[in-house]
Amino acid sequence: MAKKKTKFICQSCGYESPKWMGRCPGCNGWNTMTEEVEITASKNQRRTAFAHTDQPMSKPVSIMTVGTEQEPRVMTDSRELNRVLGGGIVPGSLLLIGGDPGIGKSTLLLQVSAQLARKDYDVLYISGEESVKQTKLRAVRLGVTSDHLFVYSETDMSMIEQSIEEIDPDFVIIDSIQTVFHPDVTSAPGSVSQVRECTAELMRLAKTKGIAIFIVGHVTKEGNIAGPRLLEHMVDTVLYFEGERHHTFRILRAVKNRFGSTNEMGIFEMKEEGLEEVMNPSEIFLEERSQGAAGSTVVASMEGTRPILVEIQALISPSIFPNPRRMATGIDHNRVSLLMAVLEKRVGLLLQNQDAYLKVTGGVKLGEPAVDLAVIVSIASGFRDVPTKATDCIVGEVGLTGEVRRVSRIEQRVKEAAKLGFERIIIPANNLSGWTPPSDIEVIGVSTVSEALKYALGG
Repeated sequence: MAKKKTKFICQSCGYESPKWMGRCPGCNGWNTMTEEVEITASKNQRRTAFAHTDQPMSKPVSIMTVGTEQEPRVMTDSRELNRVLGGGIVPGSLLLIGGDPGIGKSTLLLQVSAQLARKDYDVLYISGEESVKQTKLRAVRLGVTSDHLFVYSETDMSMIEQSIEEIDPDFVIIDSIQTVFHPDVTSAPGSVSQVRECTAELMRLAKTKGIAIFIVGHVTKEGNIAGPRLLEHMVDTVLYFEGERHHTFRILRAVKNRFGSTNEMGIFEMKEEGLEEVMNPSEIFLEERSQGAAGSTVVASMEGTRPILVEIQALISPSIFPNPRRMATGIDHNRVSLLMAVLEKRVGLLLQNQDAYLKVTGGVKLGEPAVDLAVIVSIASGFRDVPTKATDCIVGEVGLTGEVRRVSRIEQRVKEAAKLGFERIIIPANNLSGWTPPSDIEVIGVSTVSEALKYALGG
């Protein structure tokens, strides 16, 4: 007989305890422990259940006997999605897509389903939040029509598995994993146990049948995918779909990818007909830049393997408070405070009584250290009220002693700046050797922050 055991599981981190606690020891969250009933089978029952399955028992093999032929990827019509996935969809992979409500996750997956269906792949779109008619209305608005696209409204995992067995599709979309429940688990849909069991079942289907399965995951108010962290460890690829609610641009990032590089980024624009990919985002991010404005600089940032030119704006004004304000959008707040301290100590700018407001235009988030020098030039330009040249681009990492350190992939950054018509780029002096710069752009190497400000602001 199967044994029933009661335990308490944290709904935030998945910590398990035999008794209830007001505060979770794993994540220090209050009132997150809920009671769940676990049914465990005996060893003889598990052996009997495995003996009746049709799957052959696998055996360990020598790594030298394993074939090395590369499995072909399935390319979609979206080059941005192909870039983020590392060159297309790998058959038999499990992909997790997270994002804020209304950001466009379902729209993106429905459009991708139509693209795959037009290539004669069978796609099963399973929605637990919409009926079949509601999915059809959204498909009509997006212009999605194909005989190879099947829609299904169901939340029972056993029924979903049965439909996959009957249709035998090439691709499956689950929208969303928080609405799906396993009938053998007594907890409510969306709980830690349900999400873990349903994802494990989907992973088994993906690996045994060679089906690529997309899973939509809700996010918490902190921006993380809801459910246990184990969910991100189980899947092959984790994609985050992000963007400002008041901007039309959406950014798809890969934060985990077993079949490609991480930190790749694809940019889409939300329109009435759906999401359209942006092939040259640098031009869009710079098209509304003001000419001759103080506090504005352009930096060539790398997002994965793609260089992107974005504008950094800084507003420096005298403070009326004892503690000046430091606000930053699109860049780390602590990094801004650090760079302002470098400016004050190494260059002599009196910023301790100044409010500083920094913003990266277009809703882009910059996290690499190569943007340090552009941030410093923006702050100095705003403080001195001296505009930078509109044809200048700035790249470099800044150390605490005021030195400018080398950055990676300088060739791609310089070529992107030259392609967009910039006449001059300021880079670290250590990046000047080992490559040949383009002839249509002037490359200036600097070793210190003071030297960079001399070229950018004339002193």
